[in-house]
Amino acid sequence: MSKILCIGEALIDMICTDKGKALSDGENFLKKPGGAPTNVAAAVAALGGNVELSAKVGVDPFGKHMVEVMESFGVGTKYMLKDPNYFTTFAFVSLMENGERDFYFNRGADGQLSETDIEAIDLSDVSIIHFGSATGFLPGPLQAAYKRLLQEALIKNIFISFDPNYRHLLFRNNSQTFVDRSWYFLERCNFFKVSDEEAMLITGEPTLETAAEALLQKTKAVFTITLGKDGTMIGMDGATQIIPSIPVKPVDTTGAGDAFVGAVLYQLDKLISKQNQGIEKQQWAKIITNANKAGARTCEYLGAMEAFKHLSNSIFD
Repeated sequence: MSKILCIGEALIDMICTDKGKALSDGENFLKKPGGAPTNVAAAVAALGGNVELSAKVGVDPFGKHMVEVMESFGVGTKYMLKDPNYFTTFAFVSLMENGERDFYFNRGADGQLSETDIEAIDLSDVSIIHFGSATGFLPGPLQAAYKRLLQEALIKNIFISFDPNYRHLLFRNNSQTFVDRSWYFLERCNFFKVSDEEAMLITGEPTLETAAEALLQKTKAVFTITLGKDGTMIGMDGATQIIPSIPVKPVDTTGAGDAFVGAVLYQLDKLISKQNQGIEKQQWAKIITNANKAGARTCEYLGAMEAFKHLSNSIFD
C-alpha cells in the first residue's frame, strides 16, 4: 500500500486571546498544535489516506501532545522524532487593534531534523513526498534535510509536492533568500501550490496574470494559485483556468490551505497507484474542485485540527 510522506515543522501555536493586545501585554493564550506539513498530514489522514510525518519535537509535554494528536488522526509517527536537547517549537501570535499580527517564533526541535534522520526513512512504499514549510529555508539542519530528501525523491522518481508557505515575519528583510530557495524546489517538483501574493513575490511580477505566465514558462509542474473566494487557478500544459470556489460563511480560515493541499495529495495518491500514465487535465480539474471543498469545509470550524475532524472523502464527487 502506497503512502504519502510530509516533512517539516511540527509546532505549538500559542494564540493570544486578549483581543487587540500585543504579546507583551497578553495574559491568556490558547494552545493549538500546528505547522503547515503537520496540518497537511492530519488532513490526508482525516480523508482516509495513508500518511507519515517526518518532524522533530522536544522531549516535553508539548512534543508528547503533538505526537498524540497526530496519532489520533491516524498519521504515522515513527518519523516524528523526540530530541532531548531541544524544546518543542512555539509560535506566539496576537492580532492587535491595528490589524497587524504581533509574532514571536521560539524555534526549538523542529529545526534540528537532520540529514542523518532522513537517511533512516524507508521510501520504498512512498508515492508522494510533500515539502510544506518556509521554516525549511531558515538556517539549521532542517534546511539540509529538506534538500537531501528532495534529491532522494528525484533519484527514486517519487512524486514531489511543494507549498512554500511564505511568512513575512520569519524572513522580514530577507525575502530574497526565501525566493531563491523556493525556486530550487519549484524547478524540481511535480506539483506546487502558492497564494496569489506568493506567486507575485516569487516571480517578481506585478500582477497575478504575469506571475502565472512566468510560472508556466519557468516550471514544468502542475501548479495552483489560490484566490480565496475567487477560486483556484490551475496551471498546466502552457495554460491556466479558474476552478470556482465553494461558497461558505467562514468561521476561521486557519488551515484551509493545508486542507486543500491534503485533499490534492490524497486524490493524487489514489491515481498514481492506479495509473502508469500522467494525470489528464480533466482529472486535475476534478482534483482541484474536491480540494476546494475540503478547504471550504475547514473554514466552517474554529481551528485547523478541530476542522479536520469533520473532513472525510464523502465530501468529494
